[in-house]
Amino acid sequence: MHHTDIHHIAVIGAGTMGAGIAQLAAQHGYQTLLYDVNRDVLATAHERISYFINRLAEKGKLSHDEAAQSIARLRVSSDLDDAATAQFVVEAAPERIELKQRIFKDLEARLSDEAILASNTSTLSVSEIAAATDHPERVVGMHFFNPPALMPLVEVVAGSESSEQVVETTIALAKALGKRPVRTQDTPGFIVNRVARPFHLEGLRLLEEGVADIETIDRIYREAGGFRMGPFELQDLIGIDINYAASQSVYEAFDHAPRFEPSERQRQQVASGHLGKKTGRGWYGDE
Repeated sequence: MHHTDIHHIAVIGAGTMGAGIAQLAAQHGYQTLLYDVNRDVLATAHERISYFINRLAEKGKLSHDEAAQSIARLRVSSDLDDAATAQFVVEAAPERIELKQRIFKDLEARLSDEAILASNTSTLSVSEIAAATDHPERVVGMHFFNPPALMPLVEVVAGSESSEQVVETTIALAKALGKRPVRTQDTPGFIVNRVARPFHLEGLRLLEEGVADIETIDRIYREAGGFRMGPFELQDLIGIDINYAASQSVYEAFDHAPRFEPSERQRQQVASGHLGKKTGRGWYGDE
């Protein structure tokens, strides 16, 4: 399938990432279905997407007509059968391999033989997700970054069975969505999450060893490293639990290589439920 044959995109999972990807698709002219089992999550996602698109119109980045049309192109549903007519599906469910495998089996039973199945996984094996399907050649990784509407990079991940045509169509679709795709092999953490492990882990080790406090470490990353945020600020923004799960996933995939060992201090933070901005408290106090 050529990317110009894609008119209807389905996004599976209406969390922050799924909602952002659905917003992007609707804004770029695609009939978009956003699916989630939880109707409350769907309602919240629809509200947030409408709010963000209307804000773009208020700022003059879209006309009011374009904003209204974008919102009209978006449907939400808690019935997976509604995804059946999609030519391209992006799964953005939680990072659990069994859950993703089940979703892909369920999708494969409903979609046309030509439809492409993409996973927005950040650290799990695309080949392993695809292994649960009868046609692993049409499964590919399409990893967006948060927030998807703003971040330009998309990692397009070729699984061991992904067909070249499917990978090329996914790269072309990413470009049609206004993104800068980079092709990567199906290795743990792909490129960005692997590079990000020492960024976070060394900051955590400095803290654990009592070298400096959180504020100082973040400030040095910004002022000397030239990063927009230090590791603790960034973890508070994306969710300490999400970051810890990525570290665990890469550590497991590399057979517990010491350099990827997750931080005990971070594990305690997750156990305490102080996960960053989304819970109002993280490495930094009341947020």
